[in-house]
Amino acid sequence: MSRKVARSIAMTGIAGASVLALALTGCSPSSNSGDKSGADAVLRVQAGTQPPVVANFNPFAPTVLSGTNGPIYEPLFFFNKTADDKPTGMLGDSFEYNEDGTVITVKLKSGLKWSDGEPLTAKDVAFTFNYAANNPEANGLVSAEASDDTTVVLTYNTPQYTTEFARMGSTLILPEHIWKDITDFAAFANEEPVASGAYVVDKVSKESYTLKANKYFRDADKLGVKKVQYIAIDNNQTAQDLLTAGKLDWTGMFIPNPDSVTKNGIISWINTPQDPTVLYTCSNADLGCTGPQTDVAVRQALNVAIDRGTIDEKAFVGMTGKISPTFALLPRDEKWVADPANEVSPQDPDAAKAGEILEAAGYTKGGDGIYEKDGKKLELDLVSVDGWTDYNDAAKLIEEQAAKAGIKVTASTVQWDAFSDARQTGNYQLIMGGVVGTSVADPFQIYRDWFGGTKVASTSKVGEEVPPGRWNFSRYNNPKVDAAIEEAIGTNDEAKRKEIYATIQTEIVRDLPYIPIVINATQTFYNSKDYTGWPTEDDLYAFPPSWGAVSSGYVLQHLQPKK
Repeated sequence: MSRKVARSIAMTGIAGASVLALALTGCSPSSNSGDKSGADAVLRVQAGTQPPVVANFNPFAPTVLSGTNGPIYEPLFFFNKTADDKPTGMLGDSFEYNEDGTVITVKLKSGLKWSDGEPLTAKDVAFTFNYAANNPEANGLVSAEASDDTTVVLTYNTPQYTTEFARMGSTLILPEHIWKDITDFAAFANEEPVASGAYVVDKVSKESYTLKANKYFRDADKLGVKKVQYIAIDNNQTAQDLLTAGKLDWTGMFIPNPDSVTKNGIISWINTPQDPTVLYTCSNADLGCTGPQTDVAVRQALNVAIDRGTIDEKAFVGMTGKISPTFALLPRDEKWVADPANEVSPQDPDAAKAGEILEAAGYTKGGDGIYEKDGKKLELDLVSVDGWTDYNDAAKLIEEQAAKAGIKVTASTVQWDAFSDARQTGNYQLIMGGVVGTSVADPFQIYRDWFGGTKVASTSKVGEEVPPGRWNFSRYNNPKVDAAIEEAIGTNDEAKRKEIYATIQTEIVRDLPYIPIVINATQTFYNSKDYTGWPTEDDLYAFPPSWGAVSSGYVLQHLQPKK
């Protein structure tokens, strides 16, 4: 999630009592905190990182701290990924396309300021879109110009209808007077960020970091939560214990028995499955990937060997949704599924079919029941992040299920940093991970950012990091997919777009650079005793997890302490 992609449940290790004591110093338990409207009241959030905390508030960094994107840095508009709603203005007031979709004119709200008190104008927005880290050339940007203080005109070389969220909802606006001097943006820790969001950095320790209300925020007088403490927690059980004790107010994590933390009368919870859980495969041998998973037949065989129904039941206690190999979110995006046969990935395992696929590709089963080819056993390493208990359990189940189909998978766990480095550099075979679900009712965002190749998203060779804002960790490179993505960018015609998506879906359903598992259970636990304004089933105005980047900042703006 996570850039820290799509996941930000608790990490591993055992947090000592001294560490937690330090993390909670000066912050009384929520249930005993008295007047929550007081200046010292603190909303405590699981940071999604392990101690020691390393201050990094660079929105382009793969190890950026939670709370940076959304609470501190903002895009122009907020998109509610849980529904097919119109976007809500943040810095932006309105936007409109020209007749052919190549020009977007954005009007800003007036009187905006940066957190250092400097004026925020259309020049900052134009600077942001031109900034190298936002990859303007690959995005087809011709120019970004401020016509006055509250108007910016974005001109592209192709229509941009399908990239509306990427432009308006996920491009985080930067202050030119700070970032114009930052040329090595990848190495910039940005420990004292200047931004436009509701919060600024207050203090950072090894165990936690605290954000405080930004006095220059446009709606500063409406903010109910004045301080937010992000606590580094080592393992799932510790986070669960803190929730139960009323010492943690907000987190997104997997708890198979949620009643264990809600019985205290403080914590409530909601489940909003949105994001695909997959097996990342380093799929492209031409770009340096090594291992049996570079053979499409192996990926296809593993796909049909997986028992998704059992994984849902045993690893996710029945809380997941069924996944489509097209990566359309069902039922929200069902209109985009071109072939009904590809609507849902197989739920039951078929070891016999897996064997047929492998044998057709030249594999033979050895005496130990494991397939081999050219004298090499079909053996794969599968890693997941230590402490992501649902993912760890799912990986072990896949290990067992694959063995029944003659594929040896060895599941193991690694620390977050090792996981992040592996997927960034491509030095892995299989990873149990997440895909960021689309923030609008259209799978284009996933196609572009996760499957796009050299023309769109700069497919990286193994050993080279995936560029900021792109997520093609599989090193997938398919010219048909690239061409279709480029064509989809240029049309606002739904029927035409569905034809284009049919081409993309045919290719990715066959190639399986990411093997779909489930639409992950996304549980959010929040303190409903002391705070109001949380997203609920009756009012799901935003994606609710604390790690939800822009949406988390939007949620924070809606919270009010109970009097």
